[in-house]
Amino acid sequence: MDTLITAINAKWPGSALDSAVGGRVFLDQAPAGCEFPYVVWFIVSGVPDRTFTEHYTDALIQFSIFSASPGAVVITSIYNALVALFDECILTITGSTLVWMRETNMQTMVEDITVGDGTQSVKAWHVDFEVRTSLN
Repeated sequence: MDTLITAINAKWPGSALDSAVGGRVFLDQAPAGCEFPYVVWFIVSGVPDRTFTEHYTDALIQFSIFSASPGAVVITSIYNALVALFDECILTITGSTLVWMRETNMQTMVEDITVGDGTQSVKAWHVDFEVRTSLN
């Protein structure tokens, strides 16, 4: 999984996603007091899948987009940039070959997040991608 994390982290810098969130893309969690909007991504699961001749790993990656903007324009533009960057993308993964990375699910919600001395209502869109890799 380390090489998959490295490949994903190498994909977004300089992209439209990077610009849309001002470089605020984080693995596992955003730092305390992080400015909105931002993206947090993490590995939900990783499952080995082996046949007699091939070794695959199926991973589920979730990107969570957070925006405090009251309208839909900001979060939808971030979502569109995320999907354009990662859906059916090419990743260079050391020691493995990417078979596919594709969007499989998206869930939208409004969440209350603790900030400073209170709470703030933010839009949160959670986007899942299925990633299949094959060992070289």
